[in-house]
Amino acid sequence: MEGECRAPQARSSGLPAGGAGVESPGGDAPLSGSSGSSALLQAEVLDLDEDEDDLEVFSKDASLMDMNSFSPMMPTSPLSMINQVKFEDEPDLKDLFITVDEPESHVTTIETFITYRIITKTSRGEFDSSEFEVRRRYQDFLWLKERLEDAHPTLIIPPLPEKFIVKGMVERFNDDFIETRRKALHKFLNRIADHPTLTFNEDFKVFLTAQAWELSSHKKQGPGLLSRMGQTVRAVALSMRGVKSRPEEFMEMNNFIETFSQKINLIDKISQRIYKEEREYFDEMKEYGPIHILWSASEEDLADTLKGVASCIDKCCKATEKRMSGLSEALLPVVHEYVLYSEMLMGVMKRRDQIQAELDSKVEALTSKKADTDLLTEEIGKLEDKVECANNALKADWERWKQNMQNDIKSAFTDMAEENIHYYEQTIYYGPIYSSCKEKEEMI
Repeated sequence: MEGECRAPQARSSGLPAGGAGVESPGGDAPLSGSSGSSALLQAEVLDLDEDEDDLEVFSKDASLMDMNSFSPMMPTSPLSMINQVKFEDEPDLKDLFITVDEPESHVTTIETFITYRIITKTSRGEFDSSEFEVRRRYQDFLWLKERLEDAHPTLIIPPLPEKFIVKGMVERFNDDFIETRRKALHKFLNRIADHPTLTFNEDFKVFLTAQAWELSSHKKQGPGLLSRMGQTVRAVALSMRGVKSRPEEFMEMNNFIETFSQKINLIDKISQRIYKEEREYFDEMKEYGPIHILWSASEEDLADTLKGVASCIDKCCKATEKRMSGLSEALLPVVHEYVLYSEMLMGVMKRRDQIQAELDSKVEALTSKKADTDLLTEEIGKLEDKVECANNALKADWERWKQNMQNDIKSAFTDMAEENIHYYEQTIYYGPIYSSCKEKEEMI
């Protein structure tokens, strides 16, 4: 909890808007002084008809760009100072650069797995060197994510790509799958590096710098199996108990998350379907060019016309392939990342509720005098500080996340729109040529 109670070190924080390769620091949007109204919640989310066939991402009255109406009240406690740090006003002081590349397959008698090279370059004084190179497998990334969640339960930890592909769409060690995962892992680490608090986490530093045997030794220093089991049982008990009165600002936040999750999952589903249909169209169109070339060899009078048609089809294929590449590299990864983010946000809210539920149970015990009142009073005081610290950390990170999210999604859809414009400009040019060739063919 210490990482959440102190104001993060001043650093710039604007995350890049979409794109798989390069991340720049993510910016915190300052909290306003008035609560967002639940009546405006729907207008803060994607305006998408329930009918999946009608995809309306941006509308005149409701869009993802209008989300700043929700802003919780600023608490007066000194612990709330974390909410008042405006990272976007700071100069660009990026001092940690991380690259994930060179996936490598490893085969043992027990398992087959992939490791990725991680190169870290930094000018921070707490690092022993300015450059590090290590190799990590997926399980190591998963360990890092869990350690960050333990240390900062109400901060929004960037999501990891899924361990396995759903419905067996691609093979586990297919080259395309490995490259997609590499990009996602690259983004995961850079999201952490650009976070004003997570970037200074000690486990993150160890992950980036320790050799394999050192990392293995460090992992063993964590809580033991029995301790983890006890924490799990306790968390389940608190979640079953629930919270009696969640603050209004977190009720609105939870409603937003639920609505956002529904909308972003639907967009992800529709985007995947569009890509699949585009792929089928491309595969079919690819066959027509060679067919017309073969046809021209047996029809002397139609040879030039058929070759012209084949040329137009070939150019349309190239334009379609380029558009598909833009869809798979610019839009699909961003949308799916925020599907995973929606799941992470639900987990964050659950952990916040567990902390509050623990406080509620102690207050209830004190009221009924079921235990030592002096001891309970002391525990309640500590839990009140813990709850306030967790709430303030979540509110500050929530505003930062919303700003990053709207920038990422806006950029992804803008890039896709520009790609579509360029595609239709090309195909409109080829269309008349194709029509002219067809007219000549019919005349002959």
